[in-house]
Amino acid sequence: MSNINIAAISRIKENPWKLKTPPGTSDYEMYIEEKDGKKIIVCTVGKTVLYYDFRCIKDLYEMLKTYGDWMLLGGADEQKPAAEGTVEAWSRSAENPVAGWYGLKKGLRGRFGVYIPPLMEELGLAEVEHNPRNNRMRSK
Repeated sequence: MSNINIAAISRIKENPWKLKTPPGTSDYEMYIEEKDGKKIIVCTVGKTVLYYDFRCIKDLYEMLKTYGDWMLLGGADEQKPAAEGTVEAWSRSAENPVAGWYGLKKGLRGRFGVYIPPLMEELGLAEVEHNPRNNRMRSK
């Protein structure tokens, strides 16, 4: 991965990233913790807590670099299908580096395309649009 040391990315529960969804309509927090010996991203939206595999940061960055253009975010709950060709669809595809879901909490594995892109932007790894709908992202 160029220009970033993925192992150096850290944020604790007591000092989380305070983020907004791409349209700017909802606030949420993220931090890194270890669970069952694995580094994860904890995403808290109101009282809902979601978990994402930490390696999604590196994998999404590399996929976007290879893709080389803007990609629609998507963003669907686990129970709904993700629109083809979106970041959300990639995050649950058998073709991604983990061969499936980056979301780790059964029933709450979706919404990757809503919550991970602003973190990527915060880390300086991606540009994210902030329109009312149909936002896209690309690697920096």
